[in-house]
Amino acid sequence: MAPSLPLIAATAPMWMVSAAHKSSGKTTLSIGLAAAMARRGLRVQTFKKGPDYIDPMWLSRASGRDCINLDPYLMTEADIRDAVLSRMVGADVGFVEGNKGLYDGLSLDGSNSNAALARLLDLPVVLVIDARGMTRGIAPLLLGYQAFDREMRFAGVILNQLGGSRHEAKLRAVIEHYTDLTVLGAVQHDPAIALDERHLGLMPDAEVADAHTRIGALAHAVDQQVDLSTLIARCAPRQAPAQEPALHWPPPAPSVLPCADPVRIAVARDAAFGFYYADDLAALQAAGAELCFFDTLLDPALPAGMDGLFIGGGFPEMFLGPLSANHSMRASIRAAVDAGLPTYAECGGLMYLSRRIHWKGREAEMVGVIPGEVTMQARPVGRGYVHVEATEHHPWLGERVASGAAVQWRGHEFHHSRLDGLPEGTRYAWRVSRGHGIDGTNDGVLVRQCLASYTHLRHAAGTRWPEHFVAQVRQWRQATRQARHLVAAASQPHGDSSHVDAQ
Repeated sequence: MAPSLPLIAATAPMWMVSAAHKSSGKTTLSIGLAAAMARRGLRVQTFKKGPDYIDPMWLSRASGRDCINLDPYLMTEADIRDAVLSRMVGADVGFVEGNKGLYDGLSLDGSNSNAALARLLDLPVVLVIDARGMTRGIAPLLLGYQAFDREMRFAGVILNQLGGSRHEAKLRAVIEHYTDLTVLGAVQHDPAIALDERHLGLMPDAEVADAHTRIGALAHAVDQQVDLSTLIARCAPRQAPAQEPALHWPPPAPSVLPCADPVRIAVARDAAFGFYYADDLAALQAAGAELCFFDTLLDPALPAGMDGLFIGGGFPEMFLGPLSANHSMRASIRAAVDAGLPTYAECGGLMYLSRRIHWKGREAEMVGVIPGEVTMQARPVGRGYVHVEATEHHPWLGERVASGAAVQWRGHEFHHSRLDGLPEGTRYAWRVSRGHGIDGTNDGVLVRQCLASYTHLRHAAGTRWPEHFVAQVRQWRQATRQARHLVAAASQPHGDSSHVDAQ
């Protein structure tokens, strides 16, 4: 069994922020913690457990450094340790924001819980308690959390949603009398620092006009009501055992180096499309891609000279009017895909590439690459982790499948939409064995060299999808260059090839 993380993260204080149950306010407190410490001049590295996109957006903005997802279902233990090791280089402090409650999870043994991740990384836990309506009853709750797993280390407790100074005083007295836990902070209930939510959790920061102001308010509240110095001191790294030196683990991965001949990939990043993992974008660059970001709402067309296109997830249904009104952008994308531009789209990107989106009695024209229409539903259509197997049509993996290999990947989905009206004979990149995808059996609509899927992928845990996509893009560019060369050669006067040979 691999040694625990003190050997990796022994250079800076690090902890996990978790709670007794979801909706305890740990995300808003985590954002406030990151911002408050950053404003004190600390270099704060944040991590988020699970596949969530939105919390990391806020944490990245609050800390000024990319938040990295740690997903035990999609990543191996080595992946997780390496991600922490590489990202903690140069950081003064770091913390993981958990999902759900500390001991909650899909498995009976808790192997995918926040607690399991804290044990893997040997992190002390800062437990956030929604204390509304609680007094003496907080004692058995905290004692139970300590007794349930004696290996769990608790740095302390942050009391949240307090009703006033008298409420705080009562809770502090109870905790001091019945437990040995340290109260690290007591945050009063304040609607002014609440963040707006939607069906996936918080609204993305790109949709919140005063996001910077709200983060500032959270930072001020946390700075005033949480003892940051004590928190950091109680999470100082434990001394690594002498028999296991601190350099046991491999060094961090090198920074992304510029490629001598990069392929250029356009990436939609704006208020409508923002669901990207920072390490997946870095993996695209490491594979030899130059990323060119564009705005589907405001830009008139795709950036010039692109070799590929990537449209991630988001909430296109919230921007039906602006997306549909940008006729030139829709025409630019449609022409590029029709010309064979390698394209990868996930969830919201799939919706945007469809003919139209129907939502709350409204409908709007979209790009029209995919011959189907999207209808929003009140309840999730697909939700959770998925298992998919590549078909022989897959643009990245089809050759391996044709040679007899079974290529099975894991991902996740969370969509409130369904795609209807696909014609008979539609080709799919994936067969779904767990999850819903497009119709419960298939996912990944294929149109020319475009793959549009409800499944979200991670480059970790063996998928390495950025390398496969970049390989497709590079192959298409080489074929396109060769075709242009042949056309140019054919246009030369007979016997005169000097101009072509010089290209």
